Amino acid sequence: MARAPFVIAGTEIRPGGRATVEIPVAKLYTHTPLHLPVEVIHGRRDGPVLMVCAAIHGDEINGVEIIRRVLRNSALRHLRGTLVAVPIVNIFGFIQRTRYLPDRRDLNRCFPGTETGSLGGRIAYLLRSQVMEHVTHIIDLHTGAIHRFNLPQIRAELTNPETVKMAEAFGAPIIINASLRDGSLRAYADSLDIPVITFEGGEALRFDPVVIGSGIKGVLRVMRTLGMVPVKKSPKAPKKRSETAATSSWVRADMDGIMRPVARLGQRVSKGQKLAMVADPFGESEVAVLAPFSGIVICVNNLPLVNEGEAIYHVARFDELGEAEKVMDYFRSSYESDVNEDVLPAHPWDETQR
Repeated sequence: MARAPFVIAGTEIRPGGRATVEIPVAKLYTHTPLHLPVEVIHGRRDGPVLMVCAAIHGDEINGVEIIRRVLRNSALRHLRGTLVAVPIVNIFGFIQRTRYLPDRRDLNRCFPGTETGSLGGRIAYLLRSQVMEHVTHIIDLHTGAIHRFNLPQIRAELTNPETVKMAEAFGAPIIINASLRDGSLRAYADSLDIPVITFEGGEALRFDPVVIGSGIKGVLRVMRTLGMVPVKKSPKAPKKRSETAATSSWVRADMDGIMRPVARLGQRVSKGQKLAMVADPFGESEVAVLAPFSGIVICVNNLPLVNEGEAIYHVARFDELGEAEKVMDYFRSSYESDVNEDVLPAHPWDETQR
């Protein structure tokens, strides 16, 4: 029996077909219409319906490039199931190069939304009613906030075995068992029993080739694990690409001043080890920022100007810190991948560049 067509926002995509669907969102002040772009690839054979989305925060652009490259991958010629790609969820924020919507709302706190509510509520309602409620699995792509660089990592609520399978398959070096936040896409998907993982990597408004390469590989690994694309044999692959953090904590500045980082992204640090120095402009006062426990640095604030209490380092704690360090070593050695043919510059956690 032939597979049924996939219908989204009134558009029908037949088995073996591919289409870009423009879902009307709203209008600018100039009355110029804006649309939510959705690319659908509908395989000839049955399988999961995977949504991969990015830029729910408009300045988080690495995910946009990840989706663009995934859509060009030759493995999709043999697709089972359906891939639904939404590269730019927050169209308003993306145009304005900002995290938020014009009314300063965070779109990732507006779910499930409402048809007659605020702009954020309406966009959330549109995405979940026209797209999310037709899918079986979700990968949500994010980056760090402005001036904050995230080590590639997966955040997920690890009570659903299917979610755990996706998180481990993605292959980011770090997995964080992150609780669900009210109003987030992840929380709403969980309420529908849709397995969902969030990929975090890089910094807002900046492309990072290592993060992009990691994201491309991760999405394709999940698709292979779900049986959507052919399995790629990799005899050199380790038994474990990821390590799950027990907890994580932000380390904050103890004084106002100018920060000089010491520890690098992805580095193993010991309790009491110096992470950074914060000094006044004249150098008369200087305070060391120390690691509160042993762990791996998973986020660094790249802005040297800090205020007292400002979060500057994010450190993850592991039950098996040695295993986490091995995973990081493998990640460093393998970030140049066959899915990323670009020549990659030195990455932020390369100590030879310091």
